[in-house]
Amino acid sequence: MALKSFRPMTPARRYYTVSTFEEITTTEPYRPLLRVQRKNGGRNNLGRICTKYRGGGERQHYRVIDFARDKREISARVAEIEYDPNRSARIARLRYKDGEYRYIIAPEGLHQGDEVTSGRNLPIRIGNAMPLSDVPVGVEIHNVQLFPTSKSYLVRSAGTAAQVMAKEADRAVVKLPSAEVRLFDLGCWATIGRVSNLEHKDVTIGKAGRNRHRGFRSRVRAVAMNPIDHPMGGGEGKSSGGRHPCDETGRPAKGYKTRKRSKFSNRYILQRRKK
Repeated sequence: MALKSFRPMTPARRYYTVSTFEEITTTEPYRPLLRVQRKNGGRNNLGRICTKYRGGGERQHYRVIDFARDKREISARVAEIEYDPNRSARIARLRYKDGEYRYIIAPEGLHQGDEVTSGRNLPIRIGNAMPLSDVPVGVEIHNVQLFPTSKSYLVRSAGTAAQVMAKEADRAVVKLPSAEVRLFDLGCWATIGRVSNLEHKDVTIGKAGRNRHRGFRSRVRAVAMNPIDHPMGGGEGKSSGGRHPCDETGRPAKGYKTRKRSKFSNRYILQRRKK
């Protein structure tokens, strides 16, 4: 897996890079696991913009991903490695012994034909899902549950991985990709390995039009607006805003804590990502 660059025939092509997609084994998704995905361009049911700088984008179908890995003690073989337009990582299509197909997030090093399983007392092999109680200290994991009854929505971006640092009583100390260290219940499930598509962070967009294809509109600087549109707008000549940076409603934008106070979640944080 590598990045492909182009001859600078135009100014945009000079820094334009794309993935070579060498790991992709098929271009046709599995239709029974596709869902229609409707876009609203950042607008609510009244047609008013609630999220700025969104709109357009290519038509996409959502791939139903098995984050829970709740088909336990049944081995599956990797049928295909596919591209998913809805996420930065690659996805793997699994074919279980009973004939059922499911999508999972493909970890780095998982290839077509490999065998993976979800359950307890399994070998530490890339793609196997198991509770943290079975994961040895120092092993990289992804697709982690925050609580034993919650969804597995931590560590799913391309190239990311968490690491089990220690185990204490009924808790595991895990270091997340953000450098935050927190406690997890040993009953939380996770998948062995690092998420695929490591080069995603090195891709250069190259031009604004490519972002429009992804559904992002160009963002206007606050100091370039008029005073009626933003508190930092206006002024004679080029100004720096004339006040502390803020959003349209006047809330501070730099250094202002926006994290919700959740005693149930925050009490398990041992070291925050921002010291």
